[in-house]
Amino acid sequence: MRVLFLLSSCLAFVTLALVHSAPTSRPAAATLVVRNGRVWTGDRTQPRAEAVAIAGERIVAVGTNTEIAAWIRPETEVLDARGHSVLPGLIDAHVHFSSGGLQLTRVDLRDAATPEEFARRIGEFAKRLPAGEWILGGTWDHELWGGDPLPHRSWIDSRTAAHPVFVRRYDGHMGLANTLALERAGITRQTPDPPGGVIVRDADGTPTGVLKDAAMELVERVIPEPSEEQRTRAVLAALAEANRFGLTGVHDISSPADLRVYQALRRQGRLTVRIYSILPIAQWESLAAAGIRARLGDDWLKIGALKAFTDGSLGSSTALFFAPYLDAPETSGLAMHPEPEIRRMILGADRAGLQLCIHAIGDRANRMILEAYAEAARQNPPWDGAPPGTPPGATRRWRIEHAQHLHPDDFARFARLGVIASMQPYHAIDDGRWAEKRIGTERCRTTYAFRSLLDAGVVLAFGSDWTVAPLNPLTGIYAAVTRRTLDGKHPDGWFPEQKITLEEALTAYTVGSAYAEFAETTKGTLTPGKLGDLVVLDADLFALPAEAIADVKVRFTVVGGRVVYRSEE
Repeated sequence: MRVLFLLSSCLAFVTLALVHSAPTSRPAAATLVVRNGRVWTGDRTQPRAEAVAIAGERIVAVGTNTEIAAWIRPETEVLDARGHSVLPGLIDAHVHFSSGGLQLTRVDLRDAATPEEFARRIGEFAKRLPAGEWILGGTWDHELWGGDPLPHRSWIDSRTAAHPVFVRRYDGHMGLANTLALERAGITRQTPDPPGGVIVRDADGTPTGVLKDAAMELVERVIPEPSEEQRTRAVLAALAEANRFGLTGVHDISSPADLRVYQALRRQGRLTVRIYSILPIAQWESLAAAGIRARLGDDWLKIGALKAFTDGSLGSSTALFFAPYLDAPETSGLAMHPEPEIRRMILGADRAGLQLCIHAIGDRANRMILEAYAEAARQNPPWDGAPPGTPPGATRRWRIEHAQHLHPDDFARFARLGVIASMQPYHAIDDGRWAEKRIGTERCRTTYAFRSLLDAGVVLAFGSDWTVAPLNPLTGIYAAVTRRTLDGKHPDGWFPEQKITLEEALTAYTVGSAYAEFAETTKGTLTPGKLGDLVVLDADLFALPAEAIADVKVRFTVVGGRVVYRSEE
């Protein structure tokens, strides 16, 4: 992290020296100025300011209101921050962007707090659709009614006789199919559990409709793909939603179909969020053969990162642990790939110059990926531009997505290898309601261990995992700073020793996320020469009690010097 701050610091010093070296010469006009702000720049050489000037797509000056006034002309657009926070554009390091946009048009079960409400909402949604159309979406959470029972197809069959249904749990690792959907997928009592998946069954072996992890693919393969027009509408809706929450960049878990839509919108000049596209690792050989490497693209759209699943999720009891679950002692989770297979993919993709972003939730899954990265460092030649002594992952920007439950021995491994912890802090205040009944207090001490990772010298990149969690980054920042669970039972924080400061959380949502996509020299701080991405809030974050952070709203979002969101208030 010191290296990336040094790079931005040098650029800031040179630019400011040029501005101040000729006080009698008037600078060129800015196209946009934000003034009267409490500016948190994220740049250690000039951490605070009052105003920012942007010319075209780039920041040209950061300073006091008086200094920045010299950049204002009649044609300059001026935004008054009214003494509130001005931040670098926020970057979500892990999001399912087009599926999030699609979910905005699908059935919403996120706060269905009883089985009756779950079934009622699906039935009401079915009445609005033409017969035969699939009912999708969901994001349900059975923990809202105590975790037992899991949903059952019998709850919804009578309400959805004309519609196949497949609605996912909010973590994406478990879903419910109705009987019609099971029939279309050919799932019967005789269907075996696929590798890496579970078909949940009644006592007589009949499928209940709940499918976990790889078993969901049995239904997903018969669901019609959205058309390109539907995907485009979904992405446009997601762009508007992201801008509303102050997001100027996202790291999207993409499909090739999503990438086609992003490319079309980029050509049309309709992107209002910068997209770093992360594709499935199964495609690494075709991408490598096509000559694609990490960082391919421009400031609006890049590809070159690959994702694989090591395990499932805690909520679905499929995260992979060394020890069994307390509430399901017959299992310690699922490995989505045999260890030799995922290691082979990691070694091959890394050798081809492709960035690795591997999903790992349980402590055993995280250890597996750290060991695979260490093997890649031993077997593969270093990437270009790595100074002697640089941790291998710092050059390749190796990431572990989620890094939720870590063995105490592995914080030092993260740091030694230079692996980025790409984490979603909202999960801590959500899962914290029930995680201890799954894995016990001791394992939870190093769960969502933001403080321990930072203290070990690990780079954090924060995101939401939308639609698994809310897209709003201020909610995530609130979660990292307070760790107050959603049920109100931990007002001082769930394992409060893992809290981090507001500035550390902001850094993870800006500099850390930029670093995780090789972009720390172009964005992540409000520094002259960097991209003109910023957000203006309706309060001063640093003057608020931590518990009020989640209530703060965005007034303006600026991407590349253009205002892409204005609050009606």
